[in-house]
Amino acid sequence: MYKIVFSDIDGTLLNSRHVVTPMTREAILGLEKRGIRFVIVSARSPSGIFPIMRKNGFRCPVISYSGAYILDEDGTVVYQKGMAQPKAKEIISFLETKKFSLTWNIFSGDDWIVKDRKDPRIVREEGIVEACAREGSIDSVLPQEKVHKILLICEEDQVPEIEMQLKENFPEVNTVRSSPILLEIMDLGVNKAEAVKILCEHWKSDVRETIAFGDNYNDMEMLQAVGCGVAMGNAPKDIQEKFEYVTKDNDHDGIAYMLEMLLKQG
Repeated sequence: MYKIVFSDIDGTLLNSRHVVTPMTREAILGLEKRGIRFVIVSARSPSGIFPIMRKNGFRCPVISYSGAYILDEDGTVVYQKGMAQPKAKEIISFLETKKFSLTWNIFSGDDWIVKDRKDPRIVREEGIVEACAREGSIDSVLPQEKVHKILLICEEDQVPEIEMQLKENFPEVNTVRSSPILLEIMDLGVNKAEAVKILCEHWKSDVRETIAFGDNYNDMEMLQAVGCGVAMGNAPKDIQEKFEYVTKDNDHDGIAYMLEMLLKQG
């Protein structure tokens, strides 16, 4: 019997118009009636997740920043792990010295710091996540706070090169692709799989009695860690090939379709 359902947001819970479809919403709200917990797992900040929860009537725990910051259903911090500010500063300096065509985003707690809010890439990101950034630098982070994530919005054809250089020069952090144009940088050991395990331990639940949905490379470890990992039909083919269960895409209620099938099986 499955006890918990974990779901990524972009490309998974949301369709290509960045909304939860009515069928998927009803399937998720129906989990509570079955005594099954629902958890949102995302690379987004809490402020980029809360609007989705309010619009759809979801009251659930949130794993944000791909596992660096976990909140319970009341918004209380359950767990956090971030990189030290000097390390984040070193990474930003490296990227700017290399003059890659990208814009960086620094996240600390629920604070979102960017170099230029007028940058079209930031304007677009603000529109998608329905949250507001503020202009600043790594020095804008409060001295006692950690950096939970650095997000890079890149040119698609440069992503492989930037990812490779970051992994070669900064093996002490976790760099992972979350979309064709997005690279996420977190402290070493931070990933969605570890966050899922932490939450299961917190609830004294068996991770083998969980389901997870995801569509991209930063979801891979999570899908492999749970009892039943489900790749979305819009996931890259090399991800789909790794999993027994592949559902419909995010524009055709992939979550609802697979939940109905899996929960019938028990």
